[in-house]
This record gives sequence, C-alpha cells and structure tokens, in this order.
Amino acid sequence: MFGSAQQGANAYANIGIETGVAAATPHRLVIMLYEGAMVAIAQAIAHMKAGNIPAKGQAISKAVMIIESGLRASLDKKAGQEIAQSLDSLYEYMGNRLLLANLRNQPEILEEVHRLLTELKTAWDQIGDSVNAKLPEPAKVATSPYDGVKQRSNPYASA
Repeated sequence: MFGSAQQGANAYANIGIETGVAAATPHRLVIMLYEGAMVAIAQAIAHMKAGNIPAKGQAISKAVMIIESGLRASLDKKAGQEIAQSLDSLYEYMGNRLLLANLRNQPEILEEVHRLLTELKTAWDQIGDSVNAKLPEPAKVATSPYDGVKQRSNPYASA
C-alpha cells in the first residue's frame, strides 16, 4: 500500500540531491558531476568484479551520460578556448574508454577513467578554494520572519 522503506529512502535522497543542485553554484555543479561519475564508475567496478553484467552496464551508462551530457555538454569552447578544447578531448577519450571497458569487461580501464576524474575533481576543488576566498561574504538571510525586526521592550517583564 505505501511502498517499501527503500523507495522512501530513495525518494528522500532524490529530494536531497535536487535541493543540492538547485542551491549549487556552477562551480559546485561541476564538482557534483565529477562525484556522480566517480560513484558510477566505482559501482561499475564492483558489479564487474561480482559478475553482475546488467548492473555493470547500467553503472557505466550512467557514467558515460554524466561525462557526455553533463561535463562535456557544459563546456563553453569559445570562452574556455584551449582549456575547454582539451577538456572536450579528454571527456571524449573517457567516454570511449568506458565503452571499451564495458565491452571487454576490463576493470583496469574503469580504474584509469576514475583516476582521471579524481585528478580533474581535485583541480576543481582547488579552483573553488581560491574562488571562494575572493568572494564577498554572503548577505545574512533571515531565518525567521522576525529577524531584523526591532524588538520593543516589554513593559510587563520583570527587571
């Protein structure tokens, strides 16, 4: 009637992810894409080693989709020039390697792409630290409708 606890947990996780995406900066979104691809590849490695071919294929497909439709599609080749072109070539290489790993059942190819993504994510993390250090402090957001409202003294309060 109500579904399983797993379905509820999955729905709750999806809401958390959607909320995180909606509140994320463009820089944070790129990091989230790297993290998602890395998790999918780690799952693919585990499924490959366990012999779970359908789950391996799904995990690799998810990683390819994140790289192609997320990371690669978001590149601004005009603004990014050589760096964007190099990343585009690297993402294409990763997608091809993932497909090859799936066809040949070779976890070492998956591990190679995982390492590449880890290196790129580390670079983005470092860029984020320097960018965030230069950003002005965010304005205080009211957490209550009464935040910022001047309180009157209570004439009935005991002194």
